[in-house]
Amino acid sequence: MADTEDYTPPKVWTWEKGHGGQFANINRPIAGATHDKELPVGRHPLQLYSLGTPNGQKVTILLEELLALGHEGAEYDAWLIDIGSGAQFGSGFVGVNPNSKIPALLDRSGPTPIRVFESGAILVYLAEKFGNAFLPTAQPARAETLSWLFWQMGSAPFVGGGFGHFYAYAPVKIKYAIDRYAMETKRQLDVLDRRLADNEFVAGSEYTIADMAIWPWYGGLAKGWQYGAGEFLSVGDYRNVLRWADQLLARPAVARGRKVNRTSGNPADQLHERHDASDFDTKTQDKIGNQG
Repeated sequence: MADTEDYTPPKVWTWEKGHGGQFANINRPIAGATHDKELPVGRHPLQLYSLGTPNGQKVTILLEELLALGHEGAEYDAWLIDIGSGAQFGSGFVGVNPNSKIPALLDRSGPTPIRVFESGAILVYLAEKFGNAFLPTAQPARAETLSWLFWQMGSAPFVGGGFGHFYAYAPVKIKYAIDRYAMETKRQLDVLDRRLADNEFVAGSEYTIADMAIWPWYGGLAKGWQYGAGEFLSVGDYRNVLRWADQLLARPAVARGRKVNRTSGNPADQLHERHDASDFDTKTQDKIGNQG
C-alpha cells in the first residue's frame, strides 16, 4: 500500500476522462441526463428505482417492514437501476432524482405524483405516510431517532466514498488515504458500539428507521460484507454492533429487503426486481437471481 508520488494541484482543475479507476466510465463533473429513457411503471402506487447497495437496502427494508405490519398501501414495484451502465443518467431517472443517485421513489397514490430522493428523506416520507411507523412521535425519542438517522447520512460517505473507495476500488493503493479513512471508519464503529452497549436499538428501546438506515452500512461492515475489509478493520472488536447486526438480520423483513434489487453475491440472495410478495418464492427467486 505505497504512496504515489507527490501531486501538485494545477491552478485550475480539468477533467481527465477515463481517469479514476473502476467507476471512471460513469463519473463526471456535470449533472443532468446523458440519454432519453423513460422509467417503467408497475401496478402499485409506490414505484422504487434502485439498486441493492446499502443505500438502496434502507428503503426496501422499511417497505418490507411496513408490509409486515399490515400496511397494504406499502406494496411496491422495485425496478433495477444498473448504475454501472449509467442507467441513473437516463432522462426519466433524472426527472425523479436530479442528483442521479439511487434510490429514488415516485409515489403515484394521489392525483399528482410525488417524487422523493435521498434515502433518508424517503425513510422519513414513508414512515410519516404510514402513521409514523418506526418513527416515534413523542420527544425525546423522535429527536433521538432523527439524530441517528442524520448521523448515518453524514457519516457513511466517509465509509463508502472514503474508505471503501481507496481500500477496494482506487486504481492505486495510497497509504495515507487508506489509513485516514480506516481511522475514521473505526471511530464511527466505536461511536455505534458504545451506543449499543446500553441500548437494544440505535435510538433506544424501539426499532426505528434509524436502525434501518444504519444497518446496511455498519451492520454490513460488522458482518464482513463490505469491501472484504472485516479482518483489516478488526470488526470482531465491536461486539455490540455485531449483536445488533445479527438481531436485525434475523428479522424476516430485513432479510427480504436486503435481497431486493441486489445483483451481487449469492444468487439465492438476489431479487433483481420486486413487484409482488410472491417474487420471494424460491422458484421465482432462482429464476431472477440467476439472470445476468
